[in-house]
Amino acid sequence: MEINKEDIDRLYKEKKAEAESSGYRLNPDADFTLGLMEGLLINEKRYGYQSCPCRLASGRIEDDRDIICPCDYRDADVAQYGSCYCGLYVSQEIANGDVQIQPIPERRGKNEQHEGVDSSFSGSLPLPVWRCKVCGYLCARQQPPEACPICKAKKEKFERFM
Repeated sequence: MEINKEDIDRLYKEKKAEAESSGYRLNPDADFTLGLMEGLLINEKRYGYQSCPCRLASGRIEDDRDIICPCDYRDADVAQYGSCYCGLYVSQEIANGDVQIQPIPERRGKNEQHEGVDSSFSGSLPLPVWRCKVCGYLCARQQPPEACPICKAKKEKFERFM
């Protein structure tokens, strides 16, 4: 499947802006990252959605929702390993070149939803809720985001809300 360079560049700019507005960084290796953009576009043409190019998609969106980029595993992978499974999204340390990307174990198909949740969490929610102390933004996830998507406050400005 042929994908043109303009489409790859357009998607790269979109993903970069989206990542940075959410406190993430794209992999600084331009050739590698553009290759992932091409893979996303190929999968979009093939399946109708941008499934992760590093995972085998079924072609049925109801079975693949968890691997549509950015996948459901990105946040946990970046928080724990500094990079998502395919290496597209990375921590600031990796983006700066201070740390190298390491292999990431596959989370898909494993019931790790509760892994890393503090045992003092006594609510009925499957994940803790984090609150940005600057703007009040709430999110339910294992760890707070690297930066608030609303006000851009750093991770340290989040507190456990529930």
